[in-house]
Amino acid sequence: MDKEIIIRSGSTKVDYALTKNGRLVELHQDEDENKFAVSDIFIAKSRKVLSGLNASFVNVGYEKDGFLHYHDLGPQYLTQFKFTKQILSGRRKNYALKDIKLEKELEKSGSITDVIAPNQPILVQVVKEPISTKGPRLSAELSIPGRYVVLVPFSDRISISQKIEDREEKSRLKRLVKSIKPAGFGVIVRTVAKGKLVAELDQDLQNLITKWENMCAKLHKANFPSKVMTEVSRTNSIMRDVFNDTYTSIVVDDEEVCSEIKDYLKTIAPHKESIVKYHNPRTPVFEKYGIERQIKTSFGRTVSMSKGAYLIIEHTEAMHVIDVNSGNRSNKANSQEDTALETNLIAASEIARQLRLRDMGGIIVVDFIDMRQAENRKKLYEHMRDEMSEDRAKHKILPPSKFGLIQITRQRVRQEMNIKTREENPDGNGNEIQAPILVIDKIKEELEKHLKNGHKKVTLNAHPFVAAFITKGYPSIRSKWFMNHKKWIKVSPRDAYTYLEYNFTDKDGKVL
Repeated sequence: MDKEIIIRSGSTKVDYALTKNGRLVELHQDEDENKFAVSDIFIAKSRKVLSGLNASFVNVGYEKDGFLHYHDLGPQYLTQFKFTKQILSGRRKNYALKDIKLEKELEKSGSITDVIAPNQPILVQVVKEPISTKGPRLSAELSIPGRYVVLVPFSDRISISQKIEDREEKSRLKRLVKSIKPAGFGVIVRTVAKGKLVAELDQDLQNLITKWENMCAKLHKANFPSKVMTEVSRTNSIMRDVFNDTYTSIVVDDEEVCSEIKDYLKTIAPHKESIVKYHNPRTPVFEKYGIERQIKTSFGRTVSMSKGAYLIIEHTEAMHVIDVNSGNRSNKANSQEDTALETNLIAASEIARQLRLRDMGGIIVVDFIDMRQAENRKKLYEHMRDEMSEDRAKHKILPPSKFGLIQITRQRVRQEMNIKTREENPDGNGNEIQAPILVIDKIKEELEKHLKNGHKKVTLNAHPFVAAFITKGYPSIRSKWFMNHKKWIKVSPRDAYTYLEYNFTDKDGKVL
């Protein structure tokens, strides 16, 4: 299986496309202007403390105040608050936590008005970026993510990723981390730490301790509010969270970013440094690898699938609704039930991809085609779970209801990816249409349908521009059709046609 990361670098943002066997499965866009990214840490001040919500609104410098709930303060909030006040006042110069005296833990059923007052300094971390009209969601329980481990100040707990199922490996990792863990810090061991040596874990841990000390050093002279910790490089952040040994290629169109990624891989996976390749930007990298075309086909209200099936994706204020349609697919199955199962399995795979691609979160309700047999509903549910097993966002899938609905909840930490795919009609009538680049794909699908239906001599009638695009060059699109179907397709330019108008005729000139 070929897994690639395609990186397009611009002046203000970097786009990351993750592909599996050439098919786009994730798309990330990191903009330099994003000042409130997940994991950023701010020294801020509480503004309003509301007992009814058991939460405080915190001024972090965004147009809308951040939201901090009592349950997100963390059990050791009082210890952290005392530590922060000591640094702000200049009374504490040592940022190690081995000599820290722990205060009383917060009660789970306590009230925020007992621990936070208006205009109180507070150290907070972004756990959900600003979405729509809401400000960032905040937590006072800090965590500093590394490649193999996550450092948790004011804790003593060691946790192992649930995705590591081998008990012996879990025990080994816990034993290693316990031997190197600094006092006063908890550690969460990430999935990618599986099989790693203690020296690699220790190096990662020391890097995070250095980050913590550098952050604390900024606090004394910091203004309110101000960011005191962020990712030094957004590229490294993506590589840390996305990259693993299964990737076979990383393609970058910027020499500086390419060098940065190579340097990063030298420290975490030297054997993978050779998979990083520089792409000369004279040919746009997203066009070279077919990413741009896939973006045009994958976003929007309607998503086409194989065999004529398609999805309708609607977004309401409360949830996402996805409708599965069989379309005009040819029915080779033995029964309607078999047809429904086949279409639903194809749709489940595409839906799992769409959730990752668009970064859809919250409640998602999928209306699959009804199936009467419980065994088939079980197959669909298990297939849906398998397809979403690689999704890094926390999610939960409920079994199909009697009405064929599957409900999914998926963690949402940033704005949903929403790319406009409709364009102005080149005919100049003021309407918006599906991207013209996709007209060739539609012609190809329709041609295959006519050939399968037994039409031997088929003529394509199209606007001269479209006809020239199909017939010119080597190998031309028409020659590729000939190689695939062993039939020569006549292409007839029609001056009277509008840009995107076309049809197929048979040997007698009748429109198919």
